[in-house]
Amino acid sequence: MADGTRMRAWSVLAPGPLTQGPLRLVDRPVPVPGEDELLVRVRACGVCRTDLHVVEGDLPVHRVGVTPGHEVAGTVAGLGAAVEGFAVGDRVGVAWLRRTCGRCAHCARGAENLCPASRYTGWDADGGYAGYTTVPAAFAHRPPAGVDDVALAPLLCAGIIGYRALRRAALPPGGRLGLYGFGGSAHLCAQVALAEGARVHVLTRGAAARRLALALGCASARGPADAPPEPLDSAILFAPAGELVPFALRALDRGGVLAIAGIHLSDVPPLRYESELFYEKEVRSVTSNTRGDAREFLALAARYGVRATTRQYPLSRAPQALADLKDGRFEGAAVLVNDLF
Repeated sequence: MADGTRMRAWSVLAPGPLTQGPLRLVDRPVPVPGEDELLVRVRACGVCRTDLHVVEGDLPVHRVGVTPGHEVAGTVAGLGAAVEGFAVGDRVGVAWLRRTCGRCAHCARGAENLCPASRYTGWDADGGYAGYTTVPAAFAHRPPAGVDDVALAPLLCAGIIGYRALRRAALPPGGRLGLYGFGGSAHLCAQVALAEGARVHVLTRGAAARRLALALGCASARGPADAPPEPLDSAILFAPAGELVPFALRALDRGGVLAIAGIHLSDVPPLRYESELFYEKEVRSVTSNTRGDAREFLALAARYGVRATTRQYPLSRAPQALADLKDGRFEGAAVLVNDLF
């Protein structure tokens, strides 16, 4: 930003493969917050696989030319006229869930993640691959004390969604959990499960990810098509690979639950009832999160000392960070540090 009114931002001008350059760095006005919104100066923004799905067109276009990014750690730079409880300079986190109607049957029963009118940062509204973004004050998050911007960013989606997936997987106390894929979300989920007494088995393709799993205290780390060393009470599929669903179901013990954590999944092959679904095995999807999930997870992250393993990139190199995520070139989570002011 040169004069306080303009900023640099990444825009998805034409979704498609990364090799075709769907992201463009553009000059835009600094957004004006709505009356119930905060203007947030972006300090760091995590790189989520959902960003990749938005950029490459795996998800339908909700906003033409959208700026991706929904794991935003920043500071309040401006306030809408109706905002209370925040001040300029406050640290805040901006997450995936941006707004819900608050009136439908789903919102009324505490399932705002299923609200038909829900809107999302970096998909329906411009996100954090920019100098500034906005967020409704009611959907902004207070960071845990002692967590810096780079460490905070992956907690705001990877951590929250991993936590919801863990709860959806119905892991019993002291249970046996399998994690298929071990990127940003899974390695945070594993830390919560381990802190709560689970035995965690990781099934993933990357050697570096397997080493990280063992370093964090997981009981085993094998390839995604391998059988874990013991039957699983619960499993979570983080990889967007539908072909792994039969492997995960076969790994479950009787009555086990498989939670599928991604917003996008390749096609699932035909399932064999006798070997993959019988004995009351269950498959559950995970859809976004509630603000309650976010508050619970951030509190647990502080209590358990959950920390993301991060690889930092300047925000000006966002396309490279997405390419490295797609190709599995790092373990843990990528974080963009804003150099576009």
